[in-house]
Amino acid sequence: MKCTSTLLLASVLTLAATPFSPLFAADNSLKGIADAYQLKLGDSAGNLPYYVAKTHGRTPHSALIVLHGHPRDAGKTLAAALKAAQRADKTDDTLLVAPLYPVPAAQARRCHSPGVPSAQPDDALWSCSSWIEGGLDLQSKVSSFAALDQLLAELKIKWPQLQRITVAGFSAGAQFVQHYVGFAAPPTGVSIGYVVSDPGSWLYFDRFRPQPAVDWLSCSQEKGCDFTWTEITDDSCPNLNRWKYGIENIPAFHGQTRETVRQRYAAADITYIEGGKDTGIAPGTFYKILDKSCAAQAQGPYRLQRGIAYAAYDRHFLAPRAKRRLLIVPGCAHDVSCIFPSSVARSALFVSQ
Repeated sequence: MKCTSTLLLASVLTLAATPFSPLFAADNSLKGIADAYQLKLGDSAGNLPYYVAKTHGRTPHSALIVLHGHPRDAGKTLAAALKAAQRADKTDDTLLVAPLYPVPAAQARRCHSPGVPSAQPDDALWSCSSWIEGGLDLQSKVSSFAALDQLLAELKIKWPQLQRITVAGFSAGAQFVQHYVGFAAPPTGVSIGYVVSDPGSWLYFDRFRPQPAVDWLSCSQEKGCDFTWTEITDDSCPNLNRWKYGIENIPAFHGQTRETVRQRYAAADITYIEGGKDTGIAPGTFYKILDKSCAAQAQGPYRLQRGIAYAAYDRHFLAPRAKRRLLIVPGCAHDVSCIFPSSVARSALFVSQ
C-alpha cells in the first residue's frame, strides 16, 4: 500500500563556585558552571543526579532541560545550552538543567565522558542504553521516563514561578526525548515544549516508511525532497515496528496504549532540529556509531535524511495541522556545541512567554 506526502524535594549538594570560562566547551567537567543536586526517586529507587547552571536569577520563569548523549556527556551538553542562553540573553530568567543517568562502574567505560561524576552508592542505575528508550533502572523500580517526570515536578516545587519548561535532547538524548513525549506526565501550571535534535533513529507509529522521490543523498533540505510511503508488511526486518523503532511491544510498565501514546505525541509542542552536515561518512558525522540495523536503515541512511523524512511523516500522518518546524542548522555536523548555540536552534530552545 502506498500514499504520497510529506514529588519530592531533593537535598542540595552545591559545588564550589568558580567563574565560567568560554574554554569550558572543550571540557566536559560540570565543576565551575553548575550546582549539583540529588533527586530522591520514589519507591526507594535511589537518586537521580542533576545539575543546574549557576547563571540563573532568583525567580526564573523558564527552564531548559538538556538530555545528554550516549557518552553521558552532561557537561558538554550543559555548556552548549549555557552558551546558547548567553547568546540569547536568557541566562537570568532561564534555569538550565542537565540530568545525568548513572550507570554501574563496570559499564561506565563504554558510555562515560571524562569529567562527568561517577555513580554514587545511593544512585539509581541504568545500563548504557536502557535509559535512552525509557527502560527501568537495574532494580526495576523506576523508568527513566518516570525519573524525568519527577525531575520536572521537583523544578516546579523549587521554583514555583516557572511557567515554561523545554525538554531538549541531542543524539541519544534526542532519542530519549522523542520517545518520552508520548508518555510524559508534567506538573500542572507549566507549558511544556520538546526539542529533538539529531537522533540516530526515530519512533514511528505505524509500518509506513519513506522512499524519497530523489536519491537519498540529494535530500539535504526539505524543499524538493518529497516522499512516497511504503507500508512494510513482510518479515525481512522483524524489529521494524517494535519498540524502540516502532509502537509495538511498548513495555507494560509505561502504562500506556499505542493509541494514547500516538494521541499525546500528536498533541505535543515539538520542534525538530538537524545539523546540515550530519550526513554521509565524513569526519564529524560519527558514522561509525550510527545505528545501521535494518529498522534504522528503513528510516533513511544518515541522521539528516532520517530527520527530514520523519518531519514529513509527522506532517502527513501524525499532526498535519500542528505546523511543527524542522530546523536545519547550516555548517554543523553531529556536534551539540555547534547546534545548540546556533541562532537557528536558539529560536526553539528559548520561547518567549
